[in-house]
Amino acid sequence: MKQKYSHKDVELLEKRTLFKGFFTLDEYRFKHRLFDGGWSGEVVREVFERGNAVVVLPYDPITDQVILIEQIRIPALQSSKTPWLLELVAGMVEAGESSAEVAVRELKEEAGVEAGKIEEIASYFSSPGGSSERYDFFWAAVDASQAEGIHGLSEEHEDIKVHVLGREQAFALVKDGIINNASTVIGLQWLELNYQTLTV
Repeated sequence: MKQKYSHKDVELLEKRTLFKGFFTLDEYRFKHRLFDGGWSGEVVREVFERGNAVVVLPYDPITDQVILIEQIRIPALQSSKTPWLLELVAGMVEAGESSAEVAVRELKEEAGVEAGKIEEIASYFSSPGGSSERYDFFWAAVDASQAEGIHGLSEEHEDIKVHVLGREQAFALVKDGIINNASTVIGLQWLELNYQTLTV
């Protein structure tokens, strides 16, 4: 499907920063082309500027096992049964880094493993109605027997526990609603569709 509109169909009137801390909140004033012709009136939107991230699915095709990590996520405190979430490995892209370099770095920092092979699968926005954050999604062939222990960077206040689960067990946690964060749900659903084609 060919989409009709692109960047040239947006007129950016103003962009200003409302808050800058661990994250940034920007305000955009803009107009855009309408589907039925003409232009919109002025639209004002606040955008949560988080930066871009990488998410990695560590999978051992030989043992049919997935490595998941567990850590506290304080935004889940009010609306989840527990703020300790089971997740895929992930990290933010820093200046001068490629997404693939981030994937390799985060596998080591968060799960203590190295990839025998790593492939980019997709790129998607986490919540485009309010955030600019985009995820580059990779799968990595790993030796699951090497995954154990507690990981993370103390200077980033990370306290990360590694879990090794069978693929079917991990996907059952998605179906049961235990795994309830978007990147991990997307990654494990992708794995269910593609695991038979994955090799070391």
